[in-house]
Amino acid sequence: MINYFWFTLIGISAIVGVLTGRIDQLNQAIMNGAKDAVEISIGLIGIMGLWLGIMRIAEHSGLINLLSRALYPVLKPLFKELPEDNMAMGAMIMNLSANTLGLGNAATPMGIKAMEELQRLNPDKESASDAMCMFLVLNTECVQFMPTTMIAIRAVEGSKDPAAIVLPIMISSITAAAMSVIVTLLIRMAYRRYKV
Repeated sequence: MINYFWFTLIGISAIVGVLTGRIDQLNQAIMNGAKDAVEISIGLIGIMGLWLGIMRIAEHSGLINLLSRALYPVLKPLFKELPEDNMAMGAMIMNLSANTLGLGNAATPMGIKAMEELQRLNPDKESASDAMCMFLVLNTECVQFMPTTMIAIRAVEGSKDPAAIVLPIMISSITAAAMSVIVTLLIRMAYRRYKV
């Protein structure tokens, strides 16, 4: 389905570019987009390699299992279908921990790892499981205790008080995360009721 959507957008762009005489601008945009995609992909190789390596060390040392057991009671109500010592829970915990510290790039490889583990447990490989949907919601609307990236950008841009955004972001992210979880649970309940 998404392929048809993208193909339609590309086709409309090409037709509009030809009709308006802006085909050169369209070509330039395509080249710039392709260049940016490659630069971003290469830029992520290092940080993903680093954190996947740390994840492997943490896995073999038992750190992930220890951390998972500590935070398991907090996340268990949201992920009832997961086994207690599953790797997915450890990856999700580390992903959410990195996100709360504003380390979005560091959280990415752990989020991918968590999704891979959740997909292994997913009985229907063609559809996202409840755990996958809940993790996506928590990942997207994660509570931010220290938005380090935003603080760094504000500092670079000359803000007099780069950390002034910490409290507003903390309050707004907690509110958004709570509402997102509530809405997700309500949708899950409504879907199960309708399905039955």
